[in-house]
Amino acid sequence: MFVLFFGTAQAQDSGGDWLIDGKSRPAEILKISPTEIQLRNGLIQRTFFLSPNPACHDFTNLMTGEQLLRTIMPEARITVDGKTYEVGARLNFKEKGYFKKEWLEMVETPANNFQFQDYSLSEITAHFPSKIQFWTSQDQAATGKKISFAYTHPDLPGLLLKVHYEVYDNLPLLGKYLTLENPGGNSYHIDQVVNEILGTVEEESAVVGKTTQMKKPHQLYIENNFAFNNSMNAEISAQATHWKSDSTYTSQVNYDYQTPSIMEVYPEKGIGVDLKPGENFQSIRTYELILDSYDRERNGLARRKMYRALAPWAMQNPIFMHLVSKTDEQVRTAIDQCVATGYEALILSFGSHINMEDNSPENIQRWKTLADYAHERGIKIGGYSLFSSRTIGPETDVISPVTGKPGGAFFGNAPCLASEWGLNYLDKLRFFFSETGFDIFENDGPYPGDVCASISHPGHKGLEDSQWVQINLQKGLYQWMNSKGIYINAPDWYFLDGTHKIAMGYREVNFALPRERQKILNRQNIFDATWEKTPSMGWGFVPLTAYHGGGADAVLEPLNAHLDDYRQLMMQYYGAGIQACYRGPRLYDTEETKAVVIGVIDWYKKYRNILNSDIIRLRRADGRDWDGWMHVDPNGKEKALVMLFNPTAEPMKKEIRLPMYYTGLTDQISIRQEDGEIQRLQLNRNFEASLKVEIPANGYTWLVVEK
Repeated sequence: MFVLFFGTAQAQDSGGDWLIDGKSRPAEILKISPTEIQLRNGLIQRTFFLSPNPACHDFTNLMTGEQLLRTIMPEARITVDGKTYEVGARLNFKEKGYFKKEWLEMVETPANNFQFQDYSLSEITAHFPSKIQFWTSQDQAATGKKISFAYTHPDLPGLLLKVHYEVYDNLPLLGKYLTLENPGGNSYHIDQVVNEILGTVEEESAVVGKTTQMKKPHQLYIENNFAFNNSMNAEISAQATHWKSDSTYTSQVNYDYQTPSIMEVYPEKGIGVDLKPGENFQSIRTYELILDSYDRERNGLARRKMYRALAPWAMQNPIFMHLVSKTDEQVRTAIDQCVATGYEALILSFGSHINMEDNSPENIQRWKTLADYAHERGIKIGGYSLFSSRTIGPETDVISPVTGKPGGAFFGNAPCLASEWGLNYLDKLRFFFSETGFDIFENDGPYPGDVCASISHPGHKGLEDSQWVQINLQKGLYQWMNSKGIYINAPDWYFLDGTHKIAMGYREVNFALPRERQKILNRQNIFDATWEKTPSMGWGFVPLTAYHGGGADAVLEPLNAHLDDYRQLMMQYYGAGIQACYRGPRLYDTEETKAVVIGVIDWYKKYRNILNSDIIRLRRADGRDWDGWMHVDPNGKEKALVMLFNPTAEPMKKEIRLPMYYTGLTDQISIRQEDGEIQRLQLNRNFEASLKVEIPANGYTWLVVEK
């Protein structure tokens, strides 16, 4: 080894399982030879050849020993003023199926490329300020090391391009993004930015088949902060990750050179913005999580651990009600009911009488008075705002590039966020929250990447920049709110830019179905949605009053007439650590109902830490047999909490095997059913515990595991 540059020297990985062992694996940046620098943390490493331009020739999964790269690719690619430039070096050697280190002497840098100047080292810092104001399972942001490579181009005087890499402590995770600084006197038009290009090892050997039909490398999970689709799912929301074939890879098995073996990150519709003197630009931020297994649950745990590090604000999980109100008195009554039952927050739902777009002194004072009333009683308060699915006017709505008229948005019509109305909407929201002291914002839209062909909107120039500008205006609002401690329920995957919660995913009309069906369908939604989300990242729904139609068998009002269903729906959600929108005019209608709500909330708070830990799936609800899930926390007092449900009309006695590996327990466990006697159980060679349980008819039970 040549010189230790940045970090604490340590052995690569001293064994163990990073998901459960709690060992420290600090990030470090090392100069391993006069011409090589390496980012690593014991789980992954990425190595760069520096002379004359950086070339990444090594990206190793240290957990498995496997190499992720088959060849060297440029560091980035940008298009400025209509001309495309590559950044860094590239390899012109014929063989692209594998790479030998001695081939580094063949790496070259075309004269038209951006040329390397120097690099700087620093600690990872937050990309925007964040403030934690609600109960949270974690408030520590990610830590690690950062290296920034600086480049210039003689044809672009005054423009400084930097490629930033972040390597994280204790995670097999790298971040990458690109910035452009323009301290000079020229203005540049940024057409497109490709901030990551990887020549990856292929996943399978397919002689025929198209790029879209073949598997992508299973070890490399890519996520970036350019994600939207209203799908409530990260992969489907991803808009900037592009898997491509490589026709220069002539030794691949696929006869038509269609193997997905290049990964690039860029917004498909481009950037289209002007970078004026004194301005800076930041690209999409890309995160590369390296996986060590094909197991879906394990890979899901890795992703959830990534979110806990990258978006600690999303681990806040307040207990809230969704109030449907018509009068201020109903708001005060709901606040009092929250206090009486242990709820922590109140959100005025859609259909309520709140209007955040009214900045009149009378409206501001009205809601400030109600916010003060809530705060004096220890209750947070928030409200709903509709952006999309409505039309404001032809001078304001997004303009279709096909028809040249309003329409064609994701939900038909929508205002353009960069129109005069849209910019005023953002200002009104900031003013409302600043003046009233509201704590929670529920945003219905803007929705996924609507483009606008208007040339008269003040916030964007035309179609080319409309998507990029609107998304960044939206993210700017969310980041501002996050910095103030305002909690955000948003409709798309904006966790990396400051939002806190998204819907778990559901079909709205299902909440008009009979309650018996809702219970099973809700458990299916919980089971399916928590592969990738922590419990705090998703919200569910319980219609106390009619929602999307349905009869008396679909709703819970009057609450005292449906206490068993009310209790079980609450236990299903709170037993998953998930907050549901209990939407209606009240939390209880009688003292008996009040006691039921208090009982569930007290139980949830007693086990809040373990209930907000990650879920391991046991059996998906199918209405035929038992179903359930298990929370695990190897570092907690409770190592696991198991929720089991019986959808049948007969009591069940079952022998169930519980997978204990991710609790960190290896030999035996202490387990009890509800408040019963503790049993000591031995684990088998697969870290499983077998035990007999009883589950009441049409009911549920829970078990707690300690060391």
